[in-house]
Amino acid sequence: MNQPLFLDDSASLIEFTRIYLALFYTFVAGFYTFRIIYKNRSTPKGVIFPGEQFCASWWNHMVFKFFRAAIWFVCVLRVFIPEVDSYLGLLNVLNGWPGVMFGNILLTAGFVLTMFVHFHMASLWRSGVDPRGPSELKTNGLYEFSRNPMYLGVVAAQIGFFLALPSVFSLICLVVGMIAVYRQTLVEEAHLEQHFSGEYKEYKQLVPRWL
Repeated sequence: MNQPLFLDDSASLIEFTRIYLALFYTFVAGFYTFRIIYKNRSTPKGVIFPGEQFCASWWNHMVFKFFRAAIWFVCVLRVFIPEVDSYLGLLNVLNGWPGVMFGNILLTAGFVLTMFVHFHMASLWRSGVDPRGPSELKTNGLYEFSRNPMYLGVVAAQIGFFLALPSVFSLICLVVGMIAVYRQTLVEEAHLEQHFSGEYKEYKQLVPRWL
C-alpha cells in the first residue's frame, strides 16, 4: 500500500532540511570568520570585545561561541551519520509540514536581517562592548523601529532552527540562546546609556527595545 502523499513530502522536506542546515551553518561560520578577519584588519583596535573574564558580557560570548560550534557540528554530523538524530530527542509531532518549512524560512530570514543590520552599521559594528565607543548613536534605518534589530534577527534565526529541527537539543539551544541575547542586550544598553547619557535616554523613550 502506498504511503499518503503528505508523508512522502514530509520525508523529502526533512531530508532536504538535513542538508540545508549543514550548508547553512557552514556558510554562516565561514562568513563570520571572513568578516571578523577583514574587520580586524581594517580596524586597528579590533572589533571583538568580550569584556573582562567572567563578567556578564564574557559569559554571553562564551555561550554564543559554544552553541554556534555545537549547532554547526551537529548539523554537519547529521548529514554523514543520520543515526545522530536518535540522540537529539526529536519532537516528532513537530517534525514535518508546515513547521519545518516555516523554520527554514524563519532561520534564513533571521540571518538575512542580521546581515542587513551588520552591513548597515558599517564601521560602527562591534561584537560586545567597546569601552571606547561607539563614536555615534545609531538611530536611523531599522533602529528607528527597534533598539536591537540585529538581535531580533538572531532570535528569529534561533526560533527558526528549533522549528527546522524540533528536538530537545534545539530547544535547549533556543532557551539558552534567548537568555544570552537578553542578558547581552542589557549589558550593551547600560553601556550606551552611560556613553551617550541624555541622548540615549531620549532614544529609549521613543523606540522600543524589540518592536
